[in-house]
Amino acid sequence: MKLHHLPTTVVTSTRRHYATKYTAKVTSTSPTGRSLSAEVTPLPSSPYPTDTRGYPIPRRHVICKATQILLNNNHNNQSHPSTSSSSSSPFLDLSDYLHSLSLPLTPTEASEILKSLNHPSLALSFFRFCPSISPNFQHDSLTYTRLFLILSKSPSVPNRSHLVRSILSEMDRSDTRGTISTVNILIGFFGNSEDLDLCISLIGKWKLSMNPYTYKCLLQAYLRSYDSDKAFGVYNEMRRRGHTLDIFAYNMLLDALAKDQKVEQAYKVFEDMKRKHCEPDEFTYTIMIRMNGKIGKADEALALFQEMLAKGFSPNLIAYNTMIQALAKGRMVDKAIFLFSKMVENECRPNEFTYSVILNVLAAEGQLGRLDEVVEISKKYMNKLIYAYLVRALSKLGHASEAHRLFCNMWNFHDKGDKDACRSMLESLCNAGKTTEAMDLLGKIHEKGITTDTIMYNTVFSALGKLKQISHLHDLFEKMKQDGPSPDIFTYNILISSFGRAGKVDEAIKIFEELENSNCKADIVSYNSLINCLGKNGDLDEAHMRFKEMQEKGFTPDVVTYSTLIECFGKTDKVEMACRLFDEMLAEGCYPNIVTYNILLDCLERSGRTAEAVDLYAKLKQQGLTPDSITYTVLERLQSGSHRKVRFRRQSPITGWVVSPLR
Repeated sequence: MKLHHLPTTVVTSTRRHYATKYTAKVTSTSPTGRSLSAEVTPLPSSPYPTDTRGYPIPRRHVICKATQILLNNNHNNQSHPSTSSSSSSPFLDLSDYLHSLSLPLTPTEASEILKSLNHPSLALSFFRFCPSISPNFQHDSLTYTRLFLILSKSPSVPNRSHLVRSILSEMDRSDTRGTISTVNILIGFFGNSEDLDLCISLIGKWKLSMNPYTYKCLLQAYLRSYDSDKAFGVYNEMRRRGHTLDIFAYNMLLDALAKDQKVEQAYKVFEDMKRKHCEPDEFTYTIMIRMNGKIGKADEALALFQEMLAKGFSPNLIAYNTMIQALAKGRMVDKAIFLFSKMVENECRPNEFTYSVILNVLAAEGQLGRLDEVVEISKKYMNKLIYAYLVRALSKLGHASEAHRLFCNMWNFHDKGDKDACRSMLESLCNAGKTTEAMDLLGKIHEKGITTDTIMYNTVFSALGKLKQISHLHDLFEKMKQDGPSPDIFTYNILISSFGRAGKVDEAIKIFEELENSNCKADIVSYNSLINCLGKNGDLDEAHMRFKEMQEKGFTPDVVTYSTLIECFGKTDKVEMACRLFDEMLAEGCYPNIVTYNILLDCLERSGRTAEAVDLYAKLKQQGLTPDSITYTVLERLQSGSHRKVRFRRQSPITGWVVSPLR
């Protein structure tokens, strides 16, 4: 072969490497040196099909057939596990097929088969199987990289991280070097700093160079592991090398820095975005606004919001909420309401979070009267769900009057009511002691298509009981039995407790008997309420009989039961009986609480049994209980030697039974 017009000097520093290489021997040169003759030694022909550049072409028919064998046999084994056996293993059939070929399977073909398998465990089994095909088969970077990619997309694989680390160890033992694509996949897979350090070490070990995508993968991996410092370090290295991020990666980094309140670094990235021709979007601005709002820089947040508008962005719900929240944190009520009006004007529907932010700042600034203004501004978006939310929120904040007024607006403007709002309103009125309004509401709920339930009735019963409004309690209970719903165990327990608090022992007993004859069954609370009612109203014998009765019926007395009876016996100077009950309590494995100890300490101190009181206090400490103010009041009387009678704070008839000696 003659090569004409080539210079004698061969330039070796070329940027492009040709796919096909030749080995030639120069046989002659022209006198001028401008041409030469060379004899080319032909390369040994590859037994595998090759492309025009001499690279082997994967045999598609082999890939398809091998994949078909694996997938079909695997499907059959899964469909009929009872009939599957070792003889029907897909790898036996595959081995037979591959050994029937004239040429063994290549790593490139193995990689393509791995790519075609849609089952990670099957892919892993095939990967393990490949070296058994031929003694000359050895996995290369392509097959390892393909397997890492499959595992990275298969979160259901057990112990994935351990598995990937073991495969990396295999690569190391076989002295197989991966590519930068291998590293990129591993970085995307691992999520903690220790494993990411391993990935970085592989770059040097395999003599690779990081490309822009590698930097991006590493930065995002650090962000996923909540390590904004290392992520920012990667970002600085990218800047030094002239690499840039896309808008998604920029926003991820900004969000992480903002959440960690690394304001200076966040602003540096924000300014870099503008200089690097990656224009910030509405999400970028929202992140920066939120960051400034959280650190109390409402003016800077507002400036960013105006800059966003100037660039032609239309704020979405999140952007508006973020800006309103920043203004609310800065107590800028007027600006928050103005922005809210602009939000509505621009057809952006407020959600519950929007209203909650405005409601909280109005309450904090004592301007709840402006809630009507907010409702009027957004009247086209006001529906019963929003009304219901506001009623609930106002009730929880303790503003019963405002909640009731808003609830009346909802009542007047909507034909259908909201059950949750009605429950919240009832609870709010009852907590405020407005039982007349609560009963009125309970009687009218059905007008809005809402069925009353036991929770609503029980809420009102509790309020009436606490205020000892017995006549209303009677009337409402009769109405409930007549119109529904049926009373539940909580209803009966509330009524027993309420009648007991008002000293209506006969009524309490009557309700208890009605409970026993109903579909409900008395529980430990029912007995505790009745025993408390009887004991506190002087019928101690009956209380003790009910105590025995509950034990006979299989109920195990609890700390409330014993504390109630000990208190009742103590108040009637039956100290021996109180002490006996305390000992019985311990014997039954029921541990006294600080209330029980306070009751008995007071009883012993008043009866002059000082030594026993001191021993009881020592036992209290041994049990690991913390004395409270009542305990110390009794101890002070013990030390002073005063045994005066004490008066008691009224107790809750259901829970607590707190004895509070007052000097």
